[in-house]
Amino acid sequence: MVVEGRGVIHADQSEFTECWSRTWQTPYIMRLALSAGIGGLLFGYDTGVISGALLYIREDFPSVDKKTWLQETIVSMAVAGAIIGAAVGGWINDRFGRRMSILVADVFFFFGAIIMALAPSPSIIILGRIQVGLGVGMASMTSPLYISEASPHRIRGALVSTNGLLITGGQFLSYLINLAFTHVPGTWRWMLGAACFPALLQFFLMLSLPESPRWLFRNGKEEEARSILEKIYPTEEVEQEVQSLAKSIEHEKKQEGGVLNQLKSAWANDVVRRGLYAGVTVQVAQQFVGINTVMYYSPTIIQFAGFASNKTAMALSLVTSGLNALGSIVSMCFVDHFGRRRLMIVSMVGIISCLLVLSLVFTQASISAPKISQAQTAFFGANSTCQAYTDSLNWDCIQCLRNDPACGFCSAQDNELNAGACLATSDAVKVACRAAKRTWYTQGCPSKVGYLAVVLLGLYIIVYSPGMGTVPWIVNSEIYPLQYRGLGGGIAAVANWSSNLIVSETFLTLTHHLGSAATFLLFAGFSGIGLVFIFFLVPETKGLQFEEVEKLLQKGYSPFKKTNKEAQDTYM
Repeated sequence: MVVEGRGVIHADQSEFTECWSRTWQTPYIMRLALSAGIGGLLFGYDTGVISGALLYIREDFPSVDKKTWLQETIVSMAVAGAIIGAAVGGWINDRFGRRMSILVADVFFFFGAIIMALAPSPSIIILGRIQVGLGVGMASMTSPLYISEASPHRIRGALVSTNGLLITGGQFLSYLINLAFTHVPGTWRWMLGAACFPALLQFFLMLSLPESPRWLFRNGKEEEARSILEKIYPTEEVEQEVQSLAKSIEHEKKQEGGVLNQLKSAWANDVVRRGLYAGVTVQVAQQFVGINTVMYYSPTIIQFAGFASNKTAMALSLVTSGLNALGSIVSMCFVDHFGRRRLMIVSMVGIISCLLVLSLVFTQASISAPKISQAQTAFFGANSTCQAYTDSLNWDCIQCLRNDPACGFCSAQDNELNAGACLATSDAVKVACRAAKRTWYTQGCPSKVGYLAVVLLGLYIIVYSPGMGTVPWIVNSEIYPLQYRGLGGGIAAVANWSSNLIVSETFLTLTHHLGSAATFLLFAGFSGIGLVFIFFLVPETKGLQFEEVEKLLQKGYSPFKKTNKEAQDTYM
């Protein structure tokens, strides 16, 4: 998010003030930004909606409920599609234009949503997820690019930041939609299918909007580009902007070469190579702190903590999504005051602390899990008993759920924390359990400390979002020389999406084999490694001109060098 894998360009407060004034005077600018920004909204929606939809997909398809790898595949195939979409989107951007790339992304979004809504089997859902993933990948790079190139340079950061806000806003909207459809027939089909409406809206809006002036100018359509610039800039600034655009594109064309030659040249360049160390480090660390396990599986994690109701799990998940959106705003307000490096280090320390305590909470929940009672199990009849359970086994609820995915836990009638029954997971047994005024558990067990897990997830988001949520993208927009900025940012983005895929494809398997406590402890370990790499490899770029960043990297960055302290306003 992307995902957490989202590109958020920062802007200071004065830029936001000027942005408000400028767009009020020229509404056409905001129309361009918001129309393209719907791509960011769709990006956020399609990556967030699966967290709630998965709960109901499991209910409709027993094969999904019993196979964690199938659940992981349904979630992560959108990420796999995004990796391909980003690569294909780059080619479409250059060959056919930014506007065309957004239109193609909308087609993927629309048909992907329809395919998922009508899917008769898990395999078709996966096909639809790949489709929307292609759209996500294209939108993740094209929407901010279009906004950037169609914005006045003085308010560019503020307008591009709206794309980041729309991404987190889309995730928040997806949780609201999930909650709204919990009691509607078809539940998950409506949740996944709702994405077709904003895709259709953006498609028709983009048909009425122009191509990016920069792409037009680069492809020999100078007059068409000038006519768009005249709508964006005051009359007295148009000529200056045209000349600046011409000079920039001329320099860009001189630096062109084959991708392989660019890669060789970049790696041979000390500044670019050290920039990549920093840029890739923060992007990989962003994913391996486990953020997208929370965004993709938040309701499931809450069920691990002992909240059995789908509706309750999604309602509590809404809090984490809202905090994530709020954190994006906080980051934009403070990143230029506290600095990128400091925000990331403080964020990582907070993340590690939350993960360690979360691991302790789940350990305590496991220790205090209700026992399996032979009498309670026999109450429902021998045919309802879990096949893996026998009277000779001294199981608790955790062992009942983990040893056989075809088993569920039916709580005691008087108190959920008392000994309950280990039963087979069939619709008839589930109905019988609930008819006896008991609670049915398949993902987690009743716990007196479950609420602490929800609080810690909220704290985790609070410390993650303003730091590791947005700053890695800002660092990657500043750390590379102009000539290699596109290449360096692309490599770092691929590292981000690939890490996202690994984490989202393995999370449920890890929790099944290791348990929730050990899984969060593992992410705390990854976060600790990430913190060490950030400390040693990532310089502070706050307040530095691009030329100063290059000089800093040319000398070779070390956090212990006195010269680095003098070159930076903030050191940590």
